[in-house]
Amino acid sequence: MGRDCPRTSRRKDPRMTRRSLLGAAPVLLSLAAFFWATNAIVGKIAAQSGIPPIGFAFWRWALAIVLILPLTGRSLWEHRAVLRRDGPFLLLLGALSAGAYNALMYAALATSTAINVSLVGASMPIMMVVLARLVLKDRLGKRQMAGIALSFLGVLLVVAQGDLQVLASLTLHEGDALMLLATFLWSVFSVLLRRHPPAVPATTFLTVQMVGGLLILVPFYAWEILAGRTMPLDATTAWVLPYTAVFPALLAFLFWNKGLAAVGPGVAGLYSNLIPVLTAVMAVGLLGETLSWFHACAMVLILGGIALVSRRPR
Repeated sequence: MGRDCPRTSRRKDPRMTRRSLLGAAPVLLSLAAFFWATNAIVGKIAAQSGIPPIGFAFWRWALAIVLILPLTGRSLWEHRAVLRRDGPFLLLLGALSAGAYNALMYAALATSTAINVSLVGASMPIMMVVLARLVLKDRLGKRQMAGIALSFLGVLLVVAQGDLQVLASLTLHEGDALMLLATFLWSVFSVLLRRHPPAVPATTFLTVQMVGGLLILVPFYAWEILAGRTMPLDATTAWVLPYTAVFPALLAFLFWNKGLAAVGPGVAGLYSNLIPVLTAVMAVGLLGETLSWFHACAMVLILGGIALVSRRPR
């Protein structure tokens, strides 16, 4: 009699899966932006606590690699032929992104505010558009050119701290200069990634990316130790390292990739505009930083410029 009873199918309807992912995409993308915004806040706390920037970046990625390897180890082995062939290039991408960008951002936070660093970093989409025009020969329309000009004015306003005399004397704050360099290197990484996308799954590439970032940091970390700047073993180090390894490093990337797959890059890119806004709100509330008039003006200019560049013609 049991054979005659129809069984309920346990297969998932792909349309339902797609619909549920679409419903979750705004939450996933917002959480990714939030975690990336907290990276600047935690980085500033680490700098105030005397944690050296290169050591901080090194141990953050070392811990993240330990956490992700059980999830991606099998995929790394299955794609070993591709990794052997493209390994040097993939490691270079990791050195530019995971290694150089984060170490420079943490170094920038040692001498600049979290608000400044996040606003300067918000110019990244504009810098990527310019590099794509130079390297990939992407065409720029009038709207894109206007967006680039607006965002550039916003960055200048932050760098000058609202004082035109700073621009006249070409004085650039050390922290802001480091963040500009970090943003440029991440933009180079993004253009190279678009030109030569990796032939491995996203999580597998993320693992290789982390390894590349860790390797490029080794000589600089050794120099930092020889200079007498060692990692303090205290309560702050005990929580900032696992936090940045789990949330901005692992969960943010995984959430972003899932949200991106559901809604596409055009919509997902708009959620990155939340990062400087969330960072500014948290910096005022948690770090006691002051949100000045030029920060607000710069935020409007930068986000307005990104909106113009991202807007597609009908």
